[in-house]
Amino acid sequence: MREFDHFVAIDWSGARGERHKGIAIAIAEAAGGPPVLVQPPVGGFSRIEVRDILRDELPANSLVGLDLGISLPFQDCGAFFPGWDRTPKNAKKLWALIDAICDGDEHLGAHSFVNHPDARRYFRHGKDEVGDRFLLPDAIGREGRFREAETAQRAQKCRPVSNFNLVGAAQVGKSSLTGMRMLHQLRGHVPVWPMDPVPDKRITQGGSMIVEIYTGLASRETAALGGRTKLLTYADLNSALEVLDCPPVDEIGEVDDHSSDALLTAAWLRKVAPEPERWEPRCLTAQIAYTEGWTFGAL
Repeated sequence: MREFDHFVAIDWSGARGERHKGIAIAIAEAAGGPPVLVQPPVGGFSRIEVRDILRDELPANSLVGLDLGISLPFQDCGAFFPGWDRTPKNAKKLWALIDAICDGDEHLGAHSFVNHPDARRYFRHGKDEVGDRFLLPDAIGREGRFREAETAQRAQKCRPVSNFNLVGAAQVGKSSLTGMRMLHQLRGHVPVWPMDPVPDKRITQGGSMIVEIYTGLASRETAALGGRTKLLTYADLNSALEVLDCPPVDEIGEVDDHSSDALLTAAWLRKVAPEPERWEPRCLTAQIAYTEGWTFGAL
């Protein structure tokens, strides 16, 4: 597997508004040292600012992990939106559709898409507000549809939530949809694995690449090696970093979930990126890569 010089983990947010304390960015250098948080502006990063950083300010030859779903389920029904004549044929066309419908939404919001009269039928909007196409024949119980990557996550004892679910603290639907708008706007600037091939830094300007990450997977794998499962303080975080052969962060006191997720996952990316099996998971086919994408690290 080719080498990267920087490992960037971004904890994302799909919440409404311009600035979000839930967005955190951490960088781990291939040369070593502890991961470092990128200092956010007052009020937190905006999604637009993150997009611009990835487009214009990203250090060359970076592997960037985004904590969001880069696509929606497709394989189970042979379509993202079965029965809708606008359903796209692949992930990149899905990004384009979402961005077009949400063109008037500020701050890379996705409100217009989840409230579109056709698209909204596929989402769970509230405890008692479930689209009539949210539960299709292959949905697992009442949890909704899952991608093949999320099935692989389940096999690794993680608990992913359907990207069609927009409800609850663990939901990732809103963050995924806003993230897909950003990915569409980054086309031509930063390739996205596995939809795009890994760039050869010798012939590709920059050599950077975006992958989908699931911070819960990084946390679980680290805990399995002896790290702490609950990272409430920098001492807890440093105990987890130690099992990743990573030097400690020079901070004390409490740490918020978003910062600890970004810091730990940046170190985890640096640790596991050289492993060939992370880039060649057993169930990843060309068709799945083209439509659903994959979560980096899920085997």
